[in-house]
Formats: sequence, C-alpha cells, structure tokens
Amino acid sequence: MNDNTLSPTTAPLPAAPDPTPVSLLGAGAMGTALARAWLAAGHPVTVWNRTPARAERLAAEGAVVAASPAEAVAGGRLVVLCLLDDASVGEALDGVDLTGRDLVNLTTGTPAEGRTRAAWAAERGARFLDGGIMAVPPMIGAADSGGYVFYSGSSELFDEHRATLAVPAGTVYVGADAGFAALHDVALLSAMSGMFAGVLHAFALIRREDVAPTDLAPLLVSWLAAMAPMAHQTAAQLESGDFTEGVVSNLAMQVAGNATLLRTAEEQGVSPELLAPYMSLMERRLTDGHGVEDTTGLVELLAPRGD
Repeated sequence: MNDNTLSPTTAPLPAAPDPTPVSLLGAGAMGTALARAWLAAGHPVTVWNRTPARAERLAAEGAVVAASPAEAVAGGRLVVLCLLDDASVGEALDGVDLTGRDLVNLTTGTPAEGRTRAAWAAERGARFLDGGIMAVPPMIGAADSGGYVFYSGSSELFDEHRATLAVPAGTVYVGADAGFAALHDVALLSAMSGMFAGVLHAFALIRREDVAPTDLAPLLVSWLAAMAPMAHQTAAQLESGDFTEGVVSNLAMQVAGNATLLRTAEEQGVSPELLAPYMSLMERRLTDGHGVEDTTGLVELLAPRGD
C-alpha cells in the first residue's frame, strides 16, 4: 500500500484519459448513479440489468443497453459489477468469455468472497479489483460529497483505470490482497453501526421527557465528533501493545460509570440491550485484572492473538 493512496483527497490523479468505455452490470440505485456519473463525464456506457426496464431508463441518457451480460462484457475492456451479492456475480458471468477483461467488482461482499472472486477471475484470464463503496447513491458523482470507494486487487488495473474510477467518487487503494477493500468497508460500517446503536439509545432515554429530539441531535453530533479522534489513540495502543498508554479514564472507572448508565435506562423505562453486550465485555476484561487499561483491551476478547 502506498502512503499517497490512503486518502481520496490527497492522491493526485493521472491526466484525464480519452473517454474510456465502461460496461456496467447492474442498474439498481447505486448502479444507475454510477452510470449517470460516467455518462455525464463523457464515458460511453453499456449497461445490463436482470430487470431490463431499469437499464432502459439509462438509454435516454446515452447508455447502450445490452440484452445479456455477455453482450455487455463485449462492449469494452473495463467491466464494472454492481449487483445484489457475490452469487449474482457468478450467475451473471457464468459462461461469459472474460479473457483480457478488467473486472471491477463493486458488489457488496466479504473479504473471503473478494479473494475467491479474484482467483476465479484470474482463472478466466481477467484482471480483478474488488471495491467497497463508502457512499450512498446521492453522493455518487456529486462534487465534494465526501464519497469514495476502497479498491484492492490488481494494482496495474487500478493505476490504468484510476482516472475513470475516480469519476463517480474518490478512490482509495488499500492493497494487492483482493479481500482488503471489503475488510475496510465492513470495518467502517461496523463502527458506524455501533455509533448508531448508541445514538438510538440516547434518543430512547429522552423519548418520554419534554426534550425535543431535534434539540438533542446537535449535541450528539458535536459530542461524537469530539470523541471520534480517540480512534487514533486506540490504534496506537494496539500497535504498541501497551493498553495503559495515555489512558484518561481507565477500564475500572468506566465499568463503575456503567452502573449509572444502566440505572438511568431503568428509570427511563429503556431497554439496555443495545449497550449490554459492550458493558459485559468491559466487566469480563476488568475481572481478568485489566482495570488500569483503556477499553482497547476488549479487542483481545473479540479477536485473541494466536500463538
């Protein structure tokens, strides 16, 4: 992984190439947004979708609608997949000649699926990139939206097509291991899920009180934004192995504080089930004698180091 590829905003793009034909399989909400971005930038787009009506909507905007995946793949070397799941990718490309094609798979999947699909593509004579889209459809093709895509797999493919891939959203190459794009994607989405769980619990606490959710929302946003940089300290502790480094509120203090959170939930008639699993892990780690550490040590319970 190159240092200058870690951010969608810091990596300079190569000179804009001549319009590159893009063959797109999948015209759902995300696929349609991708197609429109490439069309607006002057790239010829051939599109196929299992439900033809969805692809037909793009014909009025200049796309060529293919009658089959094979016909779409024949439309150009760069083939982008944005389908329902990994099984859909296999079904769509079953029996299609992929020799010499560059496959960019933007279908949501797991790291293992990305690695397996990369080997599958190589067996069929194709280069392969897996992608994890960190955006929702309205962010695609929108200037300064902050959306970007993680890419992993063939660095040669990425370098050759980076300017074209950067049209819909920023690009972040995370390594030759084809599973890394999905791994980064799911890691960020998992963190987001945990954050939203806490947000929902916070709103549940005030639901029966004379506190407007719209008044609490900006306080939540500013507080979470202030806390988010703590991820840097967690990362540093994980790399050093010293979970006591820079600790402000140690595990023993936080477990003691959890009692107040739980009593408040009980008083407000709110189920603690969104918080309980996390608190249970904290108590286990404390019982094991790690009270002076930060909560970073919970990673040892979730993913113990191998021998």
